[in-house]
Amino acid sequence: MIKARVTVTLKNGVLDPQGKAIEGALGALGFDDIGHVRQGKVFDLELETADKAKAEADIKAMCEKLLANTVIENYSISLA
Repeated sequence: MIKARVTVTLKNGVLDPQGKAIEGALGALGFDDIGHVRQGKVFDLELETADKAKAEADIKAMCEKLLANTVIENYSISLA
């Protein structure tokens, strides 16, 4: 079995209203040193294979087809 973590973030230049809302809420809670917040997603996956190359190719396909909107989001994959 191979474990993987996929991190999806908005591309630079894409507006992040949820990040702005979090930034404002943190400020309202007294965390005044917050400069800028960007929000993203994390997916933890377990694949029933021992073939790392196949696992990475499959996860890339998952990202391209479902997990990330590649028009506005970047993704990174780390295998464990």
